[in-house]
Amino acid sequence: MASKTTAEKLATIQKGYTLEGPTIELGAAIVDGELHKDAPVRLPLAMMNRHGLVAGATGTGKTVTLHMMAEQLSTAGVPVFLADIKGDLSGLATAAVGSDKLKARTDSIGQAWQGKTFPVEFLALGGDGNGVPVRATVTSFGPILLSRIMELNDTQESSLQLVFYFADKNGLELIDLKDLRAVIQFLTSDEGKDQLEELGGLSKATAGVILREIVTLEAQGLEKFFGEPEFDTAELLRTAPDGRGVVTCLELPTLQTKPMLFSTFLMWLLADLFEDLPEAGDLDKPKLVFFLDEAHLLFNGASKAFLEAITTTVRLIRSKGVGIFFVTQTPKDVPADVLGQLANRVQHALRAFTPEDAKALKATVSTFPLSDYDLEETLTSAGIGEAVITVMNEKGAPTPVALTRLRAPESLMGPSEEALVRSTVAGSALLGKYGTAVDNPSAYEKLSGKTAAPAGPAAPGPSAGAPAAPAGYDVDAEARRIEEEILGRPSSRPPQASVPAPLDPEPEYPDPQYGEPPAPKPRSKAARQPRSHQAEPQPGGTMGDLGGVLGGALGGGLKSMARSMGTQLGRELLRGVFGTSSRRRRR
Repeated sequence: MASKTTAEKLATIQKGYTLEGPTIELGAAIVDGELHKDAPVRLPLAMMNRHGLVAGATGTGKTVTLHMMAEQLSTAGVPVFLADIKGDLSGLATAAVGSDKLKARTDSIGQAWQGKTFPVEFLALGGDGNGVPVRATVTSFGPILLSRIMELNDTQESSLQLVFYFADKNGLELIDLKDLRAVIQFLTSDEGKDQLEELGGLSKATAGVILREIVTLEAQGLEKFFGEPEFDTAELLRTAPDGRGVVTCLELPTLQTKPMLFSTFLMWLLADLFEDLPEAGDLDKPKLVFFLDEAHLLFNGASKAFLEAITTTVRLIRSKGVGIFFVTQTPKDVPADVLGQLANRVQHALRAFTPEDAKALKATVSTFPLSDYDLEETLTSAGIGEAVITVMNEKGAPTPVALTRLRAPESLMGPSEEALVRSTVAGSALLGKYGTAVDNPSAYEKLSGKTAAPAGPAAPGPSAGAPAAPAGYDVDAEARRIEEEILGRPSSRPPQASVPAPLDPEPEYPDPQYGEPPAPKPRSKAARQPRSHQAEPQPGGTMGDLGGVLGGALGGGLKSMARSMGTQLGRELLRGVFGTSSRRRRR
């Protein structure tokens, strides 16, 4: 077959990227070594909830690509979430300054460049940075994600699910790590051994392993990421008064010391959005585009249940108007079931210095449609700020593969001044809501007897069968003992003073807007078990059969439990993916 001429190749690209609706401008095509600004490469805005992949070797310009795409999404009124690992993305809040070199580049691709600022919100995990603190409750995080952080095996993960089930059944709220620690210490104590036996699949030895992992997390300082006020993921969907989408930057200054927490926390954000957002169908533009950086951290060593939950979330969240872009070095970092759902591809240069690199290169080439490029040569010779692109067009078909010189961002390519970041955070409406941690009465206080239960008609009463605080049971003394055993040095944990009950605790139920208790979100390997104070399910029926089917997927300890849950839990299992469960946040 005769090879195409340059004009024919150029015509193919021009036709493939002629789109009718609003688009994200990515750059101009390079054909046979020549840049053609009359061949713009675009991504349809309506197709950005079909998810995507931004990949490439270190230093090839992936972060600048995210930066450029986030600017245009914001301008189009689409909120954006970015994990700011290196701190460079804070430059979105500062207008860039032009230069002769920049002008030459933008003129070459036909970009009408102008320095601009964009509406940015800065967040930080647990306040570990300058941003507004972001926290999640242990209950909301759920056993699957928490097991991922603690690197538990499948047996230990199943046992942790039973601990969550016990806490729900007995009205023991799991807000922070000391609550979960207190529940496990109770179950492994003489006073709680009868309750432990009732759980069946939870052995005292396994409970002890989990307990030590929790205390290790506390010793590493991770307890500040769990607590209240819990971050409402609806905050990620905001627009500025001028209609532009708010760009939310999550600061991650200590990523290298807590990579598992980082990746798992991002999945909690997605899982919470997935459970809360209604079905939206096909939209003219997405409700949110979520860039998940360092994606390989999410999949390394992940359990089968965790990978299945990610795949389900990616597949289904599209219909709720959320687009996810995974950012990593090679497509090999992403499991095939997930990669198959990433329709929009921006592949920066790859290096082939080792046999393993060569295999990764061949695997990457095999994931692209047939094209007029020699992709092995193109991907190893592409320059910084260039990428091989194919996206989904407005008809749902892949566009032609195009080597593209990418647009330049209009805001600062680098970090903003720290004073600007601090002033932005100080003026944020979120700071008043999330800036100060609170410690409401929960499982720790109930089991240690350090606070009285709220009284009065507005106070939620304890669940029937809740374990009483055992006489002389000191949760903190046990925690200090375990910490000293693990670390081999005296505990730094101060003795806890009695915590008085708040004067006016905010009741969780009933929901003031609806007048009824909100339906709990489920928790288990595919979903969480329901709270015992919900109406008793009736066995049998279609959903009862579904409980049996899903019980087989959940594994030994929960199989018989899932079969007996009946109609109500059947509905819950369909909603839960990661086993997350957060209280409804209504205003």
